[in-house]
Amino acid sequence: MAYTEIDNPGEYFNTKLYTGNGSTQSITDVGFKPDWTWIKPRAANYSHNLTDIVRGAGYGLFSDLNNLEYNYGTGTNGSVRTFDSDGFSLGSATQVNPNGVNIASWNWLAGGSQGSSNTDGTINTTYTSANTTSGFSIVTYTGTGSNATVGHGLGAVPTMIIAKEKTGSANDWTVYHVTQGSTTRGILNESNAWGSNTAWNNTTPTSSVFSIGSGSVTNRNNSTYIAYCFSDVKGFSRMGSYTGNGNTNGSFIYTGFSPAWLMIKQVAASNDWFIIDNKREPFNPNNVQLVANTSGSASTNKGDLNLLSNGFKPLSTNAAWNENNAVYVYMAFAQNPFVTGSSAIPTTAR
Repeated sequence: MAYTEIDNPGEYFNTKLYTGNGSTQSITDVGFKPDWTWIKPRAANYSHNLTDIVRGAGYGLFSDLNNLEYNYGTGTNGSVRTFDSDGFSLGSATQVNPNGVNIASWNWLAGGSQGSSNTDGTINTTYTSANTTSGFSIVTYTGTGSNATVGHGLGAVPTMIIAKEKTGSANDWTVYHVTQGSTTRGILNESNAWGSNTAWNNTTPTSSVFSIGSGSVTNRNNSTYIAYCFSDVKGFSRMGSYTGNGNTNGSFIYTGFSPAWLMIKQVAASNDWFIIDNKREPFNPNNVQLVANTSGSASTNKGDLNLLSNGFKPLSTNAAWNENNAVYVYMAFAQNPFVTGSSAIPTTAR
């Protein structure tokens, strides 16, 4: 029995903490050359900055805003200036490098380069950078305004897609989650409840393409889009759901690994997209949240949550992640698989 498909998750995802210097600096010890870097100043009200290898260094999108892509440039006043072999370099832009501020960066490995066009769909992608081992791809395409399909390069069915119009008109982030299906969408930059929408053309993704409707959120004519696509990988990533019990002894949610990063969103009510990681608070209980849909600093007012050797467990009655009978979706990436494939040794709890 294979317990995991990836023995060392740190080769594909890693949280790196650093302190801004308001100048230029290189951030190292990520463990790989990142293809997607998500940066958030922890103690200051600056927006989340998302930069990837496909759009190019210097280009930022903001998970808490519906703004179009912004070009900071790659000079000394830029944001992410380069993606390096063990991290990335920064300019002095306050979104990523404010002086004296503690900052979190979350880093993923896709295909290791900008990639190339994918012709699997009715829309050819401009670039697709895909990692079939870790189940992550970055896709850019140009909308047509007509129902279409787009190749994602994963070789497996996506369980979550996060898409954004990057040039054209300001528009919300649109999220597909496997547990909610293709007739609905979440909005990453808002606290809104999950709602019915034709963004995904009411069509479940396949192992080669995802579908998009004719609406502007995923397919405005001549606008360009970025899509971050994920498939579940045993022992490394999981996109799932659970129901809260409203108890300080919350339900145990099995992932099959010890989570390094976790994002949770209540489905049927207005509530934030809460992010937990294992670096900002390395011991249980974990109660330091950042929120994908706001620029606010880290908060501890939502109660405790334990990251365990094979899943996680809320320890609070707060609606953030454990309201009675409320359904939550989550996205999780591993620190360690529960049992490594090579040694068959179970990991220990924090």
